[in-house]
Amino acid sequence: MPTVAERREMPSGPAAPVKGKRPLRRAVLLAVLLGGVGFGGYEAYGYWTNGRFMVSTDDAYVQADITVLSAKVSGYVAEVPVENNQAVKAGDVIARIDAGDYRLAVRAARDKLATQQAAIERLARQADAGRAGVQQAMAQLDAARADAERAAGELQRQSQLGQSGYSTAARLEQVRADQQRSAATVAGAEAALAAAHANVDVLTAQGAEAERVAAEYKTAVDRAERDLSFTEIRAPVDGVVGNRAVEVGSYVQPGARLAAVVPLTTVHIDANFKETQMGSLHPGQRVRLEIDALPGREIEGRVESVAPASGSVFSLLPPENATGNFTKIVQRVPVRIAIPDDVANERLLRPGLSAVVRVDSRDAGSAEAAAPRRAVAQAPASTQTDATDGPPVARKHKP
Repeated sequence: MPTVAERREMPSGPAAPVKGKRPLRRAVLLAVLLGGVGFGGYEAYGYWTNGRFMVSTDDAYVQADITVLSAKVSGYVAEVPVENNQAVKAGDVIARIDAGDYRLAVRAARDKLATQQAAIERLARQADAGRAGVQQAMAQLDAARADAERAAGELQRQSQLGQSGYSTAARLEQVRADQQRSAATVAGAEAALAAAHANVDVLTAQGAEAERVAAEYKTAVDRAERDLSFTEIRAPVDGVVGNRAVEVGSYVQPGARLAAVVPLTTVHIDANFKETQMGSLHPGQRVRLEIDALPGREIEGRVESVAPASGSVFSLLPPENATGNFTKIVQRVPVRIAIPDDVANERLLRPGLSAVVRVDSRDAGSAEAAAPRRAVAQAPASTQTDATDGPPVARKHKP
């Protein structure tokens, strides 16, 4: 049996395995440290080789050129053959307005046009009759001139016979009266011919006036038919109906909003980048898109265009910075991102969905997008202008 002193010197039972756990703990800590260093190195390598060239923003949303349909004419809605979220094709009827009054307006306009065309026909026949009267007046003038020549010749013969004593004074006076009457008949025939010509001119002018009135009536018919066509509101593009705001029996006025058509096959991304990021963005660059509604799926897009001003400039109340209380705020510029057609045709992207956009700044963009910039850079100096308003000032190229 051990003594009390030996028992004190002997290690207790639970404390014996402590020395065996220390190497294991050190190994675990070393593995964790090495793993952290490796992961950090991997992330640092990824940032150095790729991440630092990516320009990203999460202030991006799916957008589309939504068409808002409005009424052009007033009336009661007779039919609404579509529902919300229904796919439609270009030309499909979205709503119909009661067209009874507009059909009557078309009929009245056509009746006026028909009446005017009948008047034109009547004036044309009168003009033909007037031309026939001109021909008759010309024939009568020719006959009167022939009688006048005969009377003038008879007067000359009778004058010669009277001088030789073979004709009486009474006969000479009768012949002279016949000659004067023939001359008067010629003058009357000439006046009748002039009147016939004037009548034809008047009828021709009336016909031209009637033609102009008929043209006005034709315009009225076209306007009435156009108003009649507006009673059917049709989809201008392929898309999906949304926000329908009209029901059967509603009375609509011109400009009243009826529904919206969203073309899902032509969606795009509007990404709002900070102004400090704009120096690396150019049209044509490749873009990596992550849509929140499609987790785990990466879509490749293209920078299509850059807005000409920041979003605040186009707001309803643009900021006025010429004040004493000024705080500088980083502005954002909208950048339009094109989505591939095959992705858009899936109709999975809806306007308003959030997205994360990453642009590879190492991509210089497409050749088509870079061409305008090269053209501006290579423009001749003779086309440059001074900063002040004025005509172009020729400048010499420096060697």
